[in-house]
Amino acid sequence: MGALLRGPAPLLRQDPEQALAAGCWVKLIGGASNQDLAAIEDLAGIHALAGVHCIDVAADPAVVAAARRGMAWAEARSAARPWLMVSLSDGLDPHFRKAWFDPARCPPACPRPCERVCPALAIVGTGVVEERCYGCGRCLPACPLGLIEERSQVLEASGVGPLLAQLAPDAVELHTRPGRLEAFGDRVAQLAASGVPLRRVAVSAALEGGATVEALAAELWARFRLLRGAGFRPLWQLDGRPMSGDVGAGTAHAAVALLERLGPMAPPGPLQLAGGTNAHTLAVLARSPAAGPGAAGVAFGGVARRQLQPLLQEAQAEGRRLLDLPLLWPRALAIAEGLVAPWLARGAAGPRGLPGPGPG
Repeated sequence: MGALLRGPAPLLRQDPEQALAAGCWVKLIGGASNQDLAAIEDLAGIHALAGVHCIDVAADPAVVAAARRGMAWAEARSAARPWLMVSLSDGLDPHFRKAWFDPARCPPACPRPCERVCPALAIVGTGVVEERCYGCGRCLPACPLGLIEERSQVLEASGVGPLLAQLAPDAVELHTRPGRLEAFGDRVAQLAASGVPLRRVAVSAALEGGATVEALAAELWARFRLLRGAGFRPLWQLDGRPMSGDVGAGTAHAAVALLERLGPMAPPGPLQLAGGTNAHTLAVLARSPAAGPGAAGVAFGGVARRQLQPLLQEAQAEGRRLLDLPLLWPRALAIAEGLVAPWLARGAAGPRGLPGPGPG
């Protein structure tokens, strides 16, 4: 128990920039539209203590405050402070939506397949618990009557600067899609105008709508020029299967496969795996001579949230933080370390020669 109380070994801790260079960067994805404050606080605390380098959450004051409370709990236990990242989008995006339906329209005899497939436990008898829903979309095709709608949540341009000034994050992630270069440029200009000194601007991109790898590379190069023109340092998040980390082991191959194909054509900057990443991703990466050396790290979303869900529920049933329950949080930490520690150990050999200060 003593080792758990101390958190991750100091030898494995690296500054976030050092971790990107060493290929051992780990990010926790809290969910771009996830507003479950109790869960976010607990997840941030446990994963900060496990040694993640960045915690990515919704650009929402209450959510950011919850994440910072969790991070402060971990810092009090000798954890290094991770970067706080907030997520924005340059247009409609599945990461920025909520499910909604009128439960009064549901047939009394409905077997409620929507409830069974919801990984966030956001669907109950009274409808969707809005703060828990993070927009995975699994409930949409599950409803036999098509009663479930998706409602988008995209921040207006005028709100970006004031919100960032209020939140003061260390980094921002911009979710983008092919064909939205002008909208992306507008968001970059809004980030610059906010005056917030950002360590990195992560760009989340995936192969969508039949696009080729060459087309995706061209899109990223265009965004690279916009980011560098505004003085930002990019971090490329390659979403192999967006929002699929809690589906199964097979999704581990998607992000590695995308890195294998895109890596030689990508613009300067660290390449981080996401979208379907799970406990099998590192082993898949190790078997790829093409992708392995180019991976700066990984982001865990659905899998990180799902594996702690039983303990989070147990704490919430008691009306307390998981972080305040000494019989529960060490168990949660051991689970989180099982996901995070192998990646931290990957950097023990030192930097891999990835781009340092400047465009990288």
